Parts: sequence; structure tokens; C-alpha cells
Amino acid sequence: MYTKTVLTGAAITALLLTALTAAPAAPAASTAGGTALGACGPGRLCLWPKPDFKGRPWTHELATTDLDSCLALPPGTSAQSLANRTGRPVTTYQSAECGETGEFETYPGRGTWVPQTAYEVRAFKLWER
Repeated sequence: MYTKTVLTGAAITALLLTALTAAPAAPAASTAGGTALGACGPGRLCLWPKPDFKGRPWTHELATTDLDSCLALPPGTSAQSLANRTGRPVTTYQSAECGETGEFETYPGRGTWVPQTAYEVRAFKLWER
């Protein structure tokens, strides 16, 4: 059975606060379930080619990305983990044309880290709200 993990900003904050309270002398780590969170700046959507935020990410800034438009990753590539810090919902697609005949899923826009997607992401849409 496959279990998908989606972490919201509130869940990550709760995990970090729990870790800091339990061991105040230890340095804070950005982890969830033993997986280090990928670095992704505010206002960005970051997509990594491998699970657990491994590999060089494709980064898309809200300021330079068309909303409500299908944006494909470079031909022959895909992503298997992501972080959405755009403040907008994002839908990821298995299809490079954002087709709804394959798998697709929408993630919230603030502080969402997904260490492993349920399918290889080949395209995405950022939504107005």
C-alpha cells in the first residue's frame, strides 16, 4: 500500500516546535518524518526530479509565471517531490499537457512540502485563488 505525505506550513511548524521543546540545546532541523525539507523561497514553486527533494529543482516564481496556464517541465523530464510557497493553489499533472485523463492533484499555496508525489509530475497550473 502506498501512503502519500503532504505537509502544510502549520504541520511543519508544529513538528519544529515539538523538536525544539524536547531538546532545546539541539540545533533546529527542517525535517518531517526523517526527510530534510527542500529549500524553496517564499513566492516560489519548486519541483525536484527525485523523491525527498533530491536533484536540482526547477523553480518558478509567482511574479513570472502565468496563472491558470498549463506549464510543462522540460521535455523528457519529470518531478517526484515539490514545495509550493506561492500563496496560490497549484495543480500538478502526470500529463505534460495538463490532461485530466491521467493523474492530477491540487496542493494548497502556503507552505506545502511533498516529499514524494503519487506519480511523475510533468506539468502544472498555478491558480488565481
